Amino acid sequence: MKKYFVYIVVVLLPIFAVAQKQENKSDLEYQSLIPVEKQSLLKNVDVIFNTRLAFDNKFEEGDYESSNFSSNQFRLEIKGKIHEKVSFRFRDRYTREHKVGNLDNMSRSTDLAYLVFTLSPQTKLTLGKQSTDWGGMELDLNPIDILEYNDLIEYADNYLIGATISHTLKDGKNTFGLQALNTRTKSLDVQYEGYDISGLTAAKAPLAFVSSWRGSLFEGKIKTAYSYSYFTEAKNKVMHYFVLGNKYKSNNLTLMYDFQYSFEALDNKGIASNIITSGFQAPAEDVKYIEHWLRAEYKIQPNVNILLTVMTNNTYAKSNGNSNEKLVTTYGLIPTVEYSPFKDLNLRFYVSYVARKYNYSSYSETQFSAADRNTGRFSIGFIAPLLVF
Repeated sequence: MKKYFVYIVVVLLPIFAVAQKQENKSDLEYQSLIPVEKQSLLKNVDVIFNTRLAFDNKFEEGDYESSNFSSNQFRLEIKGKIHEKVSFRFRDRYTREHKVGNLDNMSRSTDLAYLVFTLSPQTKLTLGKQSTDWGGMELDLNPIDILEYNDLIEYADNYLIGATISHTLKDGKNTFGLQALNTRTKSLDVQYEGYDISGLTAAKAPLAFVSSWRGSLFEGKIKTAYSYSYFTEAKNKVMHYFVLGNKYKSNNLTLMYDFQYSFEALDNKGIASNIITSGFQAPAEDVKYIEHWLRAEYKIQPNVNILLTVMTNNTYAKSNGNSNEKLVTTYGLIPTVEYSPFKDLNLRFYVSYVARKYNYSSYSETQFSAADRNTGRFSIGFIAPLLVF
């Protein structure tokens, strides 16, 4: 029996060897999912998971309300070059409801989706959905680094479709930009749904124009991000928006300060409207928002950073024929400690407390029955722009 088995092996072994050789050759004929000639493009592409996850403990009027784990931020970002003079950037927010704007036909969860064309070494053209270049340091920071925004950025449409032309002077220290954008992501009737807008006429061209200057002074110790914006909200209803952003850095200390002023013939942010209207009434008009934002960072050790954010907003609006009624002052205080355990990975564990206070004016208390309140949120979590590819 063994003799016959040996004969069978001797006969079949060459056949198996040929078959194996053919199989290996066949494997080599399968093409990669990404063509070989295009794989070199991947060296210019980054895939980033912008992440912030925390265990949040919430308080209302000083009383404990609830605790839960929360993915506060998760924004998938892909960016890179697809040509010597063309680059792209895409960022989508998975922690925001997917709702398509009826004006720009794009989901509000998508922050960025644009192309950048290098027209010259100093001049660039950006087309697509992009960050509105308000200026200021608060909006410039990665959103995962902001535990809570001040009121204007919190309630504004900060990402809009349009075009930007920017030019950097030959000194490399000053960049000037001009944007033309949609005023918002939604049409007038959808933006002000629930309000009486029968007295308003939608603008035929609801466009916004933003001019900006970003500078570097005193050998880079001071950075500036200033802007002026003109928004057409409706026919004969415009918004003027000024932002003065400043940043000082020296050794282990970084200071950032933003001043913002917004005059809105029609209340774009909705903060004033939420106070003075009830039921189906017209949105607030002749609204003024005056805001201050200050952030200090100090690195006490190479892997330990302490931060303090202080912010305030004052809201004024036209009411009963008076266009200068103060409605509310809001305050924010955010002390934070960060610990970075890795030298070669930007991952930080943090402990913070977000304290907010809403101080309504006597006018708002008398006319609209508004009542002061305060909130708090104690969080333990981590922040990481994870470069996964």
